[in-house]
Amino acid sequence: MKQKLHALLYRAREELGVTGVAGIALFVAAALFMAFVLQPLKAKNRVLEARAGIGRDLGAVQNANAADKVGAVYQYLEKPEATTDWLAKLYAIGKATGVELQSASYKTQAAGGRLQRYEIVLPLTGSYTQMRDFLKRSLAEIPVLSLDQISLKRENRRDGTVQAELRLTLHMVKS
Repeated sequence: MKQKLHALLYRAREELGVTGVAGIALFVAAALFMAFVLQPLKAKNRVLEARAGIGRDLGAVQNANAADKVGAVYQYLEKPEATTDWLAKLYAIGKATGVELQSASYKTQAAGGRLQRYEIVLPLTGSYTQMRDFLKRSLAEIPVLSLDQISLKRENRRDGTVQAELRLTLHMVKS
């Protein structure tokens, strides 16, 4: 039996040549890689997606048209609060986190379509931790707010206070 197997392998090598045998070896290696590496990773990915509650329907995502997506953005940004309400909330968050709010400048940016943008340049003073808390809370509690730019400056290395200039934008739907 062992001799028959050796004879069969020798005959296959003679008929296929070195290139053919190498090709078969690569095919077998690819099949083993797929079976022992890719399939377990796919199974693990499915478990993680299920645990995270992600239900992806790629066909529905690909078939959704652009108008529906834009409509969803407008619906998300359409809030009953006025600009002054959002600014009061921003001021209250500043007081709650302990940062010192200085006078800010506001400017309406002309944008095409149904969106209005209110750019806010806000100088702050406080510790790095306070500023991080202020930004975290502001972006979480004001859904129409975006952080465009931040500049940090510290006068003295030993000083714990940091001066910052934030450029924020309120994205609102025109009424």
